[in-house]
Amino acid sequence: MSLLKRFLRPGSDAREALRPLWHRVVELSRDPVLYREDGVADTVAGRFDMIAAILAIVLLRLERDRVFARESALLTELFVADMDGQLRETGVGDLVVGKHMGKLMSVLGGRIGAFREALKSAEDSALAEALARNVTLLDEDSRPDGLARRLRGFYDKLCALDSKVLLSGDIGL
Repeated sequence: MSLLKRFLRPGSDAREALRPLWHRVVELSRDPVLYREDGVADTVAGRFDMIAAILAIVLLRLERDRVFARESALLTELFVADMDGQLRETGVGDLVVGKHMGKLMSVLGGRIGAFREALKSAEDSALAEALARNVTLLDEDSRPDGLARRLRGFYDKLCALDSKVLLSGDIGL
């Protein structure tokens, strides 16, 4: 193969190996039970909050295996690419999409930090408090105890999974 063809041939995208996991994160975040039973608002904000929450839990699980730092970064890149596309579809222009993406990344980072601390506690109340601060609920005065139990159970399931199974996207709430 000529040198020119090697440079012009598109290489494989390392993120593709994690796309099934990203799609599963999005699919889980759309589970009607989260909205119907756990009190998450079925709005654009509520749906984003659940994508960020599920992704944060998955990233925290991957964080336990330090060898998966690259995979965590690639999964986060898929989040960024998807959210960038979503913003553009809703009419956010090129000039401000970067600013919005910075805010969304900050939100994700905040969720990861809050959930990391909350999951250190054996009590679901710490996670419920973090969720109350970070998830748009139907009733702002209610505590998301059911959601906290569900997400802690999800985290515990992920921790029991083999890392390769997790990376394949074979996960469930």
